[in-house]
Amino acid sequence: MTNFKSWRETGPVRLAPLTGFFGANSSGKSSLLQMLLLLKQTAESNDPNLVLKTGSLQKDYEGYVRLGTASDITYGDQTEMTFGLMFEASQTLDAFTKLVHENYVDLSNLSFETRIFADRETVHVSSLRYFQGDDFLARLSRQANNHYQFHVTVKGEELPRPRGRPRVNIKPVKCYGFPQEAYQVYEDSWYLRFFEHIFETEFAKVYYLGPLREYPQREYRWGGEHPSNVGIKGDLAIPALLAGGDKKVYQSQKKSKRNRLDSRIANCLVDLDLASSFRVEPVATGSSLYQVKLKRHKRSHEVLIADMGIGVSQVLPVLVLCYYVPEGSTIILEQPELHLHPSVQAGLADVFIDVIKHRNVQILLESHSEHLLRRLQRRIAEEVFAPSDAALYFCEMSEGVSKLTPLNLNLFGEIDNWPDDFFGDLLGEVVGAFDAGLQRKQALANGS
Repeated sequence: MTNFKSWRETGPVRLAPLTGFFGANSSGKSSLLQMLLLLKQTAESNDPNLVLKTGSLQKDYEGYVRLGTASDITYGDQTEMTFGLMFEASQTLDAFTKLVHENYVDLSNLSFETRIFADRETVHVSSLRYFQGDDFLARLSRQANNHYQFHVTVKGEELPRPRGRPRVNIKPVKCYGFPQEAYQVYEDSWYLRFFEHIFETEFAKVYYLGPLREYPQREYRWGGEHPSNVGIKGDLAIPALLAGGDKKVYQSQKKSKRNRLDSRIANCLVDLDLASSFRVEPVATGSSLYQVKLKRHKRSHEVLIADMGIGVSQVLPVLVLCYYVPEGSTIILEQPELHLHPSVQAGLADVFIDVIKHRNVQILLESHSEHLLRRLQRRIAEEVFAPSDAALYFCEMSEGVSKLTPLNLNLFGEIDNWPDDFFGDLLGEVVGAFDAGLQRKQALANGS
């Protein structure tokens, strides 16, 4: 990615099963996730001519991100930004790995890149391409006359163009797709339609939960709908739980009470020491209003979630999302630890490890939690989680430019390039408090 918000250039960023971005406020952590959410938002747009759906046009827009105009999100005075991704092997790709003219091209690691020009007056795609090393390239590039040139090569050779076919005007679809006219440029180019499908399919598997989640309610309404997610603010967590309460959490295991979504959520709350019991029930038979009831301890009285404190309501959407989304999904989380006790923050790492290992869910998160990171390090040292399954990054701002540093995580869970004051100077605070206390005691003793 280049020239997006405070990022002049990120360089290659490996996304592991668990990817964490850490650093100070306003260091660019959220922008890394916003790039993915911007592309997802664009993919879900119904306007094929809209290059990027930044969310700037609608006053009450409630999409994943609201970033202003395209020119507002380019770095400094730059007018062109670049987004690039690599899609790893999936069933979608396997369906067309054999391409034209008996050439075999492995598309198990298909790469995508788009360059977008944006100033105050215009926004357009400068170029977009899908490629697999030197084996395959499909590229659409804007020319000086504002027309686009379309070019496809397989193993370095351009595909044959049919004779006598008139030239057609080709314009990109959004920032990532080829139009219907592109299929007429080459012989047997039917497979080009799959690239747009791949892009949209991969982003359809991305789910997002923001940092500011809804406060607990005394009653929740559910009319039988099956939401696709828990909502950006977690407001659909209870409807999702009701809709999928009896579904299997782990597809590889037999269907049982322990393998139900509602049971897994209740067990998580117990494991995190947030409740000893958890249930959702209608206020009356046949009612569309439901109440969430919990016990803090076994001998406690059962209370509504609104009377329990904010911690349970803040972590509940995180838990439901992790076990509600289909296996193979990607979840983006901003500050999942917000409003949570340090021990619960640490416990979230175990939840993430569980869904990564047993549900094949990928987690991308932005966090300030030392406790979450420490638990992850511990699990790596205990050989519960492999260091190769984690990609951790430190973000920092220098002279208005964001910089990304990969953290080197070894087999013992140690980070050998730990930045100075990564989570503040805890030891310095302890020593300072001890010295100040000692001086005060001495002053009081001398005064007496």
